Amino acid sequence: MSTQLFILPSDNPQIQAQLASLAEQLNIECCLSASQQPEGALVISDPSGMVSVHRAGSKDKPVTVDFVGGKAGHRRKFGGGKGQDIAKAVGLNKGVKPSVLDATGGLGRDSFVLASLGCQVSMIERSPVVAALLEDGLRRGLEDIDVSPIAEKMSLLKGNAIELMTLSENKYDVVYLDPMFPHREKSALVKKEMRLFQDLLGDDPDADRLLKPALDIARYRVVVKRPRLAPDLNGQAPTYRLEGKSCRYDIYVLKAFSS
Repeated sequence: MSTQLFILPSDNPQIQAQLASLAEQLNIECCLSASQQPEGALVISDPSGMVSVHRAGSKDKPVTVDFVGGKAGHRRKFGGGKGQDIAKAVGLNKGVKPSVLDATGGLGRDSFVLASLGCQVSMIERSPVVAALLEDGLRRGLEDIDVSPIAEKMSLLKGNAIELMTLSENKYDVVYLDPMFPHREKSALVKKEMRLFQDLLGDDPDADRLLKPALDIARYRVVVKRPRLAPDLNGQAPTYRLEGKSCRYDIYVLKAFSS
């Protein structure tokens, strides 16, 4: 990763302990002076009481994981429930509440939707920085009376998804994959987050290798979220697809859900 990373200390003891642990993982020191942050560097801090990442010199809103307010809060209150494509893709419309492994956790948005609909969700995240954002979002979610029942259904595993799935002794009803892919949406937010993810994670040359271990540890199905015109993951056609305007869900069925 060529982009420089800086971590600012926090006055919140709980967050500071998390930031200190992250600094140790990344083998960098907490930075005290704003002058030490060259323009374009990624800065990790908690200016609004939540761990965030922003680009030095940019006026963009910092990237955070917020399961209580923002888009997650709005979707929790006013989302489409089991009628959403993602809910149908994992099988919630079949009267079951499957256990789900989200092997490409990211900012946890899809995991939160599935947990809010009753699924027990385990997330895998390989970036220590993104994992820190997720941990902070889960911590605040557990502290909120309305969100805590959902956050309690979510857990985080840190590491490489291919390795963790290959070595896993656990099975999951559904494995969910949303590998990185060049996004063409015009949304400034999407562009900003994708640039940040690319800076943190680099390219994703191993995306095709996610499918086989996912199929090995799934009981019922693997669901792959793809841009609408993207090629099939690993060149392997799914059992069927659910197509939306900008993305689609490719469903690889192993067996039917048992009622």
